[in-house]
Amino acid sequence: MLRFSNRRLFSSARVLAEAVTKKHDVVVIGGGPGGYVAAIKAAQEGYNTACIEKRGALGGTCLNVGCIPSKSLLNNSHLFHTIQHEAKGRGIDVAGVEINIGNFQKAKETAVKQLTGGIEMLFKKNGVTYYKGAGSFIDEHQVKVDPIEGGEELTVQADNIIVATGSEPSPFPGIEVDEERIVTSTGALALKEIPKRLVVIGGGIIGLEMSSVWSRLGSEVTVLEFQDAIGAGMDGEVAKATQKFLTKQGLKFQLGAKVTKGVREGDVVKIEYEDVKKGTTTEIEADVLLVAVGRRPYIEGLGAEKLGLDIDNRGRLVIDSEFKTKFPHIRVIGDVTFGVMLAHKAEEEGIAAVEYIKNGHGHVNYGNIPSVMYSHPEVAWVGQNEQQLKEAGIKFKVGKFPFIANSRAKTNQDTEGFVKFLADAETQRVLGVHIIGPNAGEMIAEAGLALEYGASTEDIARVCHAHPTLSEAFKEAALGTFGKTINF
Repeated sequence: MLRFSNRRLFSSARVLAEAVTKKHDVVVIGGGPGGYVAAIKAAQEGYNTACIEKRGALGGTCLNVGCIPSKSLLNNSHLFHTIQHEAKGRGIDVAGVEINIGNFQKAKETAVKQLTGGIEMLFKKNGVTYYKGAGSFIDEHQVKVDPIEGGEELTVQADNIIVATGSEPSPFPGIEVDEERIVTSTGALALKEIPKRLVVIGGGIIGLEMSSVWSRLGSEVTVLEFQDAIGAGMDGEVAKATQKFLTKQGLKFQLGAKVTKGVREGDVVKIEYEDVKKGTTTEIEADVLLVAVGRRPYIEGLGAEKLGLDIDNRGRLVIDSEFKTKFPHIRVIGDVTFGVMLAHKAEEEGIAAVEYIKNGHGHVNYGNIPSVMYSHPEVAWVGQNEQQLKEAGIKFKVGKFPFIANSRAKTNQDTEGFVKFLADAETQRVLGVHIIGPNAGEMIAEAGLALEYGASTEDIARVCHAHPTLSEAFKEAALGTFGKTINF
């Protein structure tokens, strides 16, 4: 009788253990752009797929506190600025225009909620199991999930694991962030009042986009940049032109500025910076200090070290050309590994990683990853810039066309900027395209297509572009690399 009871107890324990161990073909850790795309693709390929995400909302930094909310603020602040300063010149008389900061932020939050909820619907549609919790490695095939909404821990077992844990704002040594007066991009997106004085450490895309938002709403903005140029990654000519139009919009720039202190004292932040060339020190005050000095890979709590995954000196997980770690069935994509930290780069890698699992081959063209700064005008580029071509000893020709000579831009009263082509001097093959102008972020896709298929600038110039459109400037700039432009 006793033996029978023991056997029943053992059997019950085994059933309980099996109940909290979930088995899948593919498990993705991280539900950001790379992770959720990889999960959907894997499910579409017929794999039993799960995605683990601890934020409580899918979409990662991009949808929750990055790309999407920032675009809402950028678009709506630009609309406000246009009504305030340009409506009269367009024959529209408007009076009493004000910003309701509460509703301004609410519009952002509505967009975010709709999009993150949309991904959950896509998971259901494609049959992806969604675990709301923090995932950490137990061993190379098992991942522990700590639920964020209560309940017992569970173990997820998988034949293939894709790590897509993303990145977080890089800290600045000696400056303590409170997300109220000293903020990262996350806090800058959620300010409850318009700061009279905003100081931004970092002249990269994130810093400049946030500078644009709050400047349009009335903040006095000063950007402190350590390098001697803004817009890391931009073509040199484009960076100078970008600084020029942002200065015209009211932003102040201190280049070659090494920040040595940023301390909150009540409702004021005191900042000190040193002129790198002169060695002089300046102190300024701000209502809000934005620390925007880049991002770093996020692997906290993952258990990568415990598993013995290789980590480089920048905190990135090391992979081979097929996204594999030292364990061939564990792959890594997105911000947590090499390359530019862009959502669309992570998405491409998510698709390719699944294709490697399914077919043994995949593809991401790292020479054709576009970058966009959503200021107004927008700044976008893809391929190589002049500095890179000169360093590589590649002979090239330049073709440029200004939007001031474009009929659609003229009628829109939106003529700032130009399209710039860099083409091989002998073959005219497109090597890089750089655009400052209205809808640059959309137009750059045509450049990406040209790069992907090895088009020449003559190929582009011979394609009929609709009139009147902004894209005619694209055609004319291509023409300028081997002939003479028609309208300028």
